[in-house]
Amino acid sequence: MGPVSGVVTYVVLWWLVFFMVLPWGVSRAENPEPGHEVGAPDKPRLWLKVGVTTLVSAVLLAIVWAVIDAGWITFREPRA
Repeated sequence: MGPVSGVVTYVVLWWLVFFMVLPWGVSRAENPEPGHEVGAPDKPRLWLKVGVTTLVSAVLLAIVWAVIDAGWITFREPRA
């Protein structure tokens, strides 16, 4: 895997993991202020979720990179 495909794979993994982590620990505000959405989370803690997403995506990229580099999965046709 080259550096460009590594970056693309990381970005795709990052967004997938981010959308999986996003609903963790979400609780609605009991008394929302006037003008605020009723279903909006009270404390979304987005920076924590971004950090967790970054670490998990880095580990997953390392695993994907090792599997592809070892030749267990190839995207090229074998030569006869």
